[in-house]
Amino acid sequence: QVQLVESGGGLVQPGGSLRLSCAASGGFSSIHLMGWHRHAPGKLREWVATITRDGNINYRDNVKGRFTISRDNAKNTVFLQMNNLKPEDTAVYYCGAGDSTLTSWGQGTQVTVSS
Repeated sequence: QVQLVESGGGLVQPGGSLRLSCAASGGFSSIHLMGWHRHAPGKLREWVATITRDGNINYRDNVKGRFTISRDNAKNTVFLQMNNLKPEDTAVYYCGAGDSTLTSWGQGTQVTVSS
């Protein structure tokens, strides 16, 4: 069982930046896939970005060029650097981990983009 703990959310003005972190712990040898989803009020939960253990990365279209996902395999940690944030990025961001799909989830961290 993988336990995931996110950190780094907060309130930021439009155009600002935040860096989310997520540390994984539990009885596993390695994690193949890690990533981020988000859930905004009144909207469906959506995936944001994923990264495999060997560095294959995917982003949803509306964050490309603004968000950067990375990971530290030695520390079982995944990061999401978010730049040029927009009000529509406001959501609870969830870290996920799994093999071919994200199956374990953290408790979420709130990101609010507002002036």
